[in-house]
Parts: sequence; C-alpha cells; structure tokens
Amino acid sequence: MTIHARARAAWAEIPVPAISEASQPARRVFVRDLLLDALIGIYPEERVKPQKILINLELWVAETPGEPPRSYDEVVCYEQLVKRTKALLAEGHIDLVETLAERLAVLCLADERVLRTRVRVEKPEAIAEAAGVGVEIERRRR
Repeated sequence: MTIHARARAAWAEIPVPAISEASQPARRVFVRDLLLDALIGIYPEERVKPQKILINLELWVAETPGEPPRSYDEVVCYEQLVKRTKALLAEGHIDLVETLAERLAVLCLADERVLRTRVRVEKPEAIAEAAGVGVEIERRRR
C-alpha cells in the first residue's frame, strides 16, 4: 500500500460528528487528498526545497430552504477552494503546518455560508517510518 493510500485510509477512519437535529441543515463540501508542493518547515533545507504536502478540507455549508441548488453561484465551489489553496502556498514559505492549517481554515470560513470547517495538513515524506505527520484542526463560525 502506498503512502498516499495509507493516508487516505487513515482519513476515512476519522469519525465525523453528526450535526444535531436542532441545528441548521447543512451539506458537507470536501477536498480530499490534495497533494501539492510547498515550502514549509523550520529546517534550512525546507525553506528552499519544496516538499509534498497532503491537504484535506471539509466544509459544512448552510443549506438554503426550498429547492436544492441549481446554479454554480448557489454552492461553495471545491475548484475555487483548490485555486485559493494553491494561491496561498504560492505566497511563499510557511514555518509550521499548524500555521498553514489556520490560514486554510480562515480561507474556508471566508464564505459566509460555511458554518464550520475541518482542515488537515500532512507531510507524507517527513518521517520515513510514518505514512504522514501533521495537524488537523476544526473551526466554527462565531
């Protein structure tokens, strides 16, 4: 099993808490296993040599009452999430995966329809004996 396959299997095992009956109806938009190159890390070589990172984004998006969405303007677009993620990485070096995760959470919550987000950032090649190391955070709209 490849590192990527192991990481996908591990991600699938994480339970997703149910949204309570009393809460606003929501749909879950996700980007799974986005594999990108990034300048990330605290070591000197990590400042100049890109490394693979694996990003997972989950967004709980408020549904509007009535008909299901029928147009592109009515949904949170995962393609735009990927483009914004790439643009964030293109801004330059980031010291910590925790910092990147927080910036990605802010990016996800920028859309007023997003109620909460879960962001996972992994470095699949950082430790040879591990399928991946990283951080996962969850943030809610206040």
